[in-house]
Amino acid sequence: MNCSTKLTITVGARSSPLSRAQMQEVLEELLKFHPDVDFQPVFIETTGDMDLKTSLRTLEKTDFFTKEIDVLQLSGGCRVSVHSAKDLPEPLPKGLVLAALTKGVDPSDAIVMRDHESLESLPKGAKIGTSSVRREKNIRQLRSDLDCVDIRGNIQTRLALLDQGAVDGVVMAEAALIRLKLTHRNRIPLPGERAELQGQLAILVREEDEEMIRFFQSIDSRSR
Repeated sequence: MNCSTKLTITVGARSSPLSRAQMQEVLEELLKFHPDVDFQPVFIETTGDMDLKTSLRTLEKTDFFTKEIDVLQLSGGCRVSVHSAKDLPEPLPKGLVLAALTKGVDPSDAIVMRDHESLESLPKGAKIGTSSVRREKNIRQLRSDLDCVDIRGNIQTRLALLDQGAVDGVVMAEAALIRLKLTHRNRIPLPGERAELQGQLAILVREEDEEMIRFFQSIDSRSR
């Protein structure tokens, strides 16, 4: 590869604001090692983006949030793809490999509340939005009288439900708040078990694309 020539890489990712921020984060990390690289984004709505009724409580490590991107990539519609590492299916689709796992940002969870509210000020039975059994368990260790309710949608949608009073708190990954510059929101840390690989980003490539496999080694936390 000629380092003096701009390398443009087609990158598949979900179309949400968070996914766009994640793609930019990967690009900025790459630019430290490859200043002549550029991304050509291909944004896609996945099943997980369109189906807001299926509870995540019933899902294992499936391709709920990746299927459409995987199909596009395997057909040559994009050269690489960027995902939240915790959303990857197990096993990965045949023909795709994990080229890099970024160091990522804060892997913790937080309960976001409206301004001037606190965990202590919430009334008995206050509704906390989460679609995670793991997070619900952690919430109940803080206050067993809170009512955990399923909530779906992107970060902005869930925060809107909080601001409108549909729920009294929303559990979110701290990494999402950091990436979307929402750390001004009133929140408290949620202790307890965390999702594996939360806060880290995964870059998938086709298994025969040795150039991209080598290229992304520069930001692969597994090789540092």
